[in-house]
Amino acid sequence: MANATLSEQEVQFYKQNGYALHKKQLFSQEKMAELSGIFEEQWELVGRKLNSELDTPHFRDERLLKFLLSDDVLDLVEPLIGPNIGLWSSHFICKEPLIGKQTPWHEDSAYWNGRLSSFDKIVTVWLAIDRSTKENGCMRVIPGTHTDGFSEYEEVDGSQNIFSTEIKKVENEKAVYFELEPGECSVHDSRIIHGAAANTSEFRRCGYTMRYFSTEAKVYEEKNQNHKIWLARGKDLAGNPFINV
Repeated sequence: MANATLSEQEVQFYKQNGYALHKKQLFSQEKMAELSGIFEEQWELVGRKLNSELDTPHFRDERLLKFLLSDDVLDLVEPLIGPNIGLWSSHFICKEPLIGKQTPWHEDSAYWNGRLSSFDKIVTVWLAIDRSTKENGCMRVIPGTHTDGFSEYEEVDGSQNIFSTEIKKVENEKAVYFELEPGECSVHDSRIIHGAAANTSEFRRCGYTMRYFSTEAKVYEEKNQNHKIWLARGKDLAGNPFINV
């Protein structure tokens, strides 16, 4: 991989802690400007309503596949989950100034439970479109929780939170905050406990999540109606319903 972007030390840190920060530009300036423009178009199309309306935007706009299937991203992902990579999902996530709701503590894997055969090799690349800071609700994680299995959840106030449930008894004082400049990114394991505070600042906070899985995992067709997956790199090992194979 000529464009590999994680050192062996960073890969080991990821395996131990469940995340890593990539404080470098993921895409060229031109590609980043193009991606930001696509987001602004999509946001206008849904009347600037967020957040669920911008789930899997690449289903509607295949221009995003240029980014999702690019070596820029896949060279970041391969050291973490191996050479056989499937594109699982993507999502524009935006917190508007002053009114952007809290993202309660959760595991991505809990929302996908039953849809894949395993969750140990699923990674999310969280790319900052806007500057992401503590003040505008940047992502935060509890390090090392990616090995704990599924957590217990309880209901929370839907008017204050993006989701209606949250993990019980999270040790908030252990949180690590992902402060990123536009174009920088983080990577995190699908099982790690993470969330984000509300945006109480005057600055918008938008990111693009790009999610990938090892093709060792089986995606269950009957549990993924109308969900499309692509083979991003390597070969299919589990007989998955990739639309480009």
